[in-house]
Amino acid sequence: MRYAVTGSTGFLGANLVRHLLSEGHEVVALIRKPNQLLEGLDIERTTPSLLDGASSELCDALNGCDGIFHVAGTFDPSPGGQERMHLVHVEATRSLIDAATQVGCPRLVLCSSSVTVGFGTKERPGDEDTPIDADRIYGRSGALRAYYDSKREAEALGTRTDSIDVVIVNPDFIVGAFDVKPTSGQSIVALSKRWVPLFPKGGKCFQTAMDCARGHLLAMEKGQPGRRYLLGSHNRSYREFMELVASIVGRRPPAIALPSMLTTAAGAVGRVGSRFDTHRFAGLDPHVLRSMQTERYRTDRRARDELGLQPEPLEAGIRVAYEWFQANGYCP
Repeated sequence: MRYAVTGSTGFLGANLVRHLLSEGHEVVALIRKPNQLLEGLDIERTTPSLLDGASSELCDALNGCDGIFHVAGTFDPSPGGQERMHLVHVEATRSLIDAATQVGCPRLVLCSSSVTVGFGTKERPGDEDTPIDADRIYGRSGALRAYYDSKREAEALGTRTDSIDVVIVNPDFIVGAFDVKPTSGQSIVALSKRWVPLFPKGGKCFQTAMDCARGHLLAMEKGQPGRRYLLGSHNRSYREFMELVASIVGRRPPAIALPSMLTTAAGAVGRVGSRFDTHRFAGLDPHVLRSMQTERYRTDRRARDELGLQPEPLEAGIRVAYEWFQANGYCP
């Protein structure tokens, strides 16, 4: 098969492209500019704008493709970031659907996010149909709410279209190689360098980057149009996750729970500071800090039952990530 991929120069996209190649597929990477994550790969590279509708350049890039993976995404708390998130998540999705319709590309897998899905406890985790109170969880304004809104709007575009098949995947916390910023791998880098004494009280649903890539391809091959599939297979408390990382990088595990009063105070600082410098205080968003102190567990049962996803151990993703960070000078 011949697949077009957006976001291939990012963390998840780099893993997806490599998985597609390993399965014998051809890849057309729709990029803004090349970076080191694509070096040496036997793929076609093209640079059409995703923001100009069904332009001739975008139609040319998609012509002859059997499917599209729209993986490009961003969380941008900087000035103008809310508009950029809307463009990447919503307008790019609209352009891809319109261009695919014109050239007869039959299928698109839209990478959304688990933030659009409700959550629960380990005993009763959230699934694709669990409702979420966005006002309470993400607030009524700010970067996190804009991220949620733009992802939900992109999903709505996918479910409303009948000109092509659109399948939606909702990844949770991803761990693996090619995390260049790093994003989710920051805790692995930090723990590898020094002892980190504190752990958040909450928990999250984790997955390896390769499982996420496998889930995307399975959604392309088997997913039902208009249906959402959560990707995230390992519900772990942050303490459990950090203990697992510590055992792999050879450090002492954290020993002290992060006091809630500390995160509350930090959130208050972030709330005030963001009025003057949104980007600088993004890490102190009170809603983000609150999430670290709460259990937010979800289940991938639908992906296992309908797509045939068979997750690998979480340790595999942590180890691959650590080895990649070591090889690329992020940590000792």
